[in-house]
Amino acid sequence: WQWWGETVEGAGIIADYAVERDIQVMMKPQVWINGSWVGNYDLETEEEWQTWESTYQDYILTFAELAAEKELPLFCIGTEYKIAAVEREDFWRSLIDTIRTFYDGELTYAANLDNYQNIAFWDELDYIGVDSYFPLVEDKTPEVEPMVEAWQPLVATLKAFSESFDKPIIFTEYGYMSIDYTAWHNWENEANADELEVNLSGQTCAFEAFFQALWAEDWFKGGFIWKWEPHHVNAGGEENKRYTPQNKPAQEVIGKWYGL
Repeated sequence: WQWWGETVEGAGIIADYAVERDIQVMMKPQVWINGSWVGNYDLETEEEWQTWESTYQDYILTFAELAAEKELPLFCIGTEYKIAAVEREDFWRSLIDTIRTFYDGELTYAANLDNYQNIAFWDELDYIGVDSYFPLVEDKTPEVEPMVEAWQPLVATLKAFSESFDKPIIFTEYGYMSIDYTAWHNWENEANADELEVNLSGQTCAFEAFFQALWAEDWFKGGFIWKWEPHHVNAGGEENKRYTPQNKPAQEVIGKWYGL
């Protein structure tokens, strides 16, 4: 599950909570830009880029040190920097080298679904990470079989990419809103959520299709569901449109496949 901590202290509390319960953890610091998306973040001059690199390194090393202190097994060095991850390859390689001097766990990077093939430094990481909100079918209430079929060319492409780097793939994010058209353009659903109806069946079927299409693939090493509210027993529910599967029929599907 993706659990959310808004501060370093909050991340540490969540890490302690998980470790105490023998839950495997990926720490994934994520930069948010109000009114925009970090994937669009771009700068004009070399001086500006060097300033960003210095401040981002300070930011990410703070969390990497926390991951090392808590002995967490997996750390994500960045999320969805569509431009910066391509334009500043040397920086990311240097950052990886620095983190490995004190962190003994495994490393990944969370690339957006339309950008993972453009990342050149996968060879330095332990996993190829993909935020995998792939559009599948443009149906108001998508059904399982058409979605499983829609996954097949994506599965073939991901498998070939995994083999090209000899690295397994994890989905650093995956999930579906409980809303109409959930298996199509999630970014549009997020923006238009007020205009769309709650659709529990669509979310449930989307998760079922996901597991049917991917769970047996040997190149695929699992993923992290977006998202879960760890401190809210009554989170989600059948009137909730957001991604969390809590207290919705999709939670039963997930439990079935995880053997819970």
